[in-house]
Amino acid sequence: QQSETCSVFTIYSRTVLPSLSRPANYSHIFYAVMFDAGSTGTRIHVFTFIHTDSGKLPVLDNEMFYSTKPGLSAYVDIPEMAAQTVRTMLKVAKNAVPRLEWKRTPVLLRATAGLRLLPAGKAQALLDQVQHVFDESPFFVPDNSVSIMNGTKEGILAWITMNFLTGHLRKETKSTVGILDLGGGSTQITFLPKLKKTIEDVPGADYIARFDALNRTFELYSHSYLGNGQMVARLAVLGALDAEGTVHEVFRSSCLPKKFRGEWSFGGLTYQVSGDPDGYTGYKTCYQEVLKAVKGIIHQPFELEDNTVFYAFSYYYDVAVDAGLIGDVHGGRLQVRDFKKKAKEACSKTTKRPPAFPFLCMDMTYITCLLKDGFGFKESTVLQLSKKVNNVESSWALGAILDHFYNLNIR
Repeated sequence: QQSETCSVFTIYSRTVLPSLSRPANYSHIFYAVMFDAGSTGTRIHVFTFIHTDSGKLPVLDNEMFYSTKPGLSAYVDIPEMAAQTVRTMLKVAKNAVPRLEWKRTPVLLRATAGLRLLPAGKAQALLDQVQHVFDESPFFVPDNSVSIMNGTKEGILAWITMNFLTGHLRKETKSTVGILDLGGGSTQITFLPKLKKTIEDVPGADYIARFDALNRTFELYSHSYLGNGQMVARLAVLGALDAEGTVHEVFRSSCLPKKFRGEWSFGGLTYQVSGDPDGYTGYKTCYQEVLKAVKGIIHQPFELEDNTVFYAFSYYYDVAVDAGLIGDVHGGRLQVRDFKKKAKEACSKTTKRPPAFPFLCMDMTYITCLLKDGFGFKESTVLQLSKKVNNVESSWALGAILDHFYNLNIR
């Protein structure tokens, strides 16, 4: 039982400030609980903040983080199981937040692409189950505590998180960092342009986002592409987007090892997948398959300034770890060409059997294609691959809590 529990939950905790630096007056400390219901897993973040002077954002003192798989969308036909997942994870919050603070500590859940991709009625049934669990909990349940978050907001909140953690969200700051978030169902790009033409050149109003903080309005280039997350891209490449995951049909791709055949599950469905034993394999053939999921869909911003540092996380990070490009703890800096080189290497080994990571050629090629032919990054562009910054998870969750407390007027 012990080992099973450890395998289900990924546990992280951190303290930015040593305990001695905490103020004696604990009324200055407040807590918040945020659930991130993603397409491949559910994560809980329990934040501890310290109040600072009015007009300033708070100091983040501590984050407790747990995650579990699969995502809530896997329980689309048994929503009670989604409720049980959330109920179990709430124990983390009870352990992390002092009992006396429970009734003042907000608990929120935001669902992302996994639920966006579901029929509205089925998604709502899952949310209703979560709402019931929240209402039974001892925590403060604000209005609209459980909802599906739109993709644009996801990108903006991730940008706020990363700029808060890197110290770029201050009044005196001129430079900021951009973000690239690759989830299972969607992908986001957000940055603060330096040139007006970048804003003027967008295809539509949903590529521009604004929010207010520190007596300043930030105007961002931000867009979310639903269906261009790593897992849905696999479905697109396999030609299985509209399939019901039947056991009879086998979905083939030249991006998979020639002799590979196996099962792959996503979103509550299981697919039979295989390589193409009679066809071509390799990077070039795979790239042409992958390009169909990117070309004509991803807009290339007018400006991707070389002096803007982009932080890339989620599946950018996970796939780079699988490929051996970075370590699984500290991440690292990579050029776009590093993804391309490793993709070619992974695709040249597709005859190897049995492969440890059968999707590595497809995933690496997709990321290469998304960065180059999608967003238009140069091969020399350096990306900062980060799972954490200052030991805090790279995600939109912290930004969402800051928005909840400080009403950043995102629009």
